[in-house]
Amino acid sequence: MSDNFEQIWQEYHDRLLGFIDRRVSDRSMAEDLLQEVFLKIYSHQDTLKDNSKLQSWVYHIARNVIIDHYRSRKTSVSLPETLASPEGESAADRASSEMAGCMIPLIQALPEPYREAVMLFEIKGLPQSEIALIQGISLSGVKSRVQRGRKMLKESLVNCCRFEFDRRGTMIDYEPRQGNCDVCRAE
Repeated sequence: MSDNFEQIWQEYHDRLLGFIDRRVSDRSMAEDLLQEVFLKIYSHQDTLKDNSKLQSWVYHIARNVIIDHYRSRKTSVSLPETLASPEGESAADRASSEMAGCMIPLIQALPEPYREAVMLFEIKGLPQSEIALIQGISLSGVKSRVQRGRKMLKESLVNCCRFEFDRRGTMIDYEPRQGNCDVCRAE
């Protein structure tokens, strides 16, 4: 077995060094990686079943060592402090936060059967089956109330504000319509 390894060393040493050196910027690093390649060849030489595939097996190991080298060099980048602060907040996040403050008053302005259903489902997060028990109506009745309440809420929002969406349909900005809404006011 060691004779076979010596043959591999003699036959592939210079070619592998050149192969690695062309892919790594530093000659001493290439030599270190070459040593790692030969360590892997030595420790796994019993896994090679077909000697006719020796060259592809050796270069496969070399490529994996080079890949591992570059993966280990990836540095983590620390996130800026402003990321979690309001100053680092995107316009879309800011618009969503501001609109969230408008939602409760708009929901409270809905007619009674819809107000409670929307509030319990959208704000409190209760399942519709539980809302049906609370309100003493059927599940389909709750679904209808939530759907109709959402539609009324949307109409209120559209009457109140002009919205801007990105290409995926995410709200990125809004602007209150003058005189149409006393809930959402521009600061």
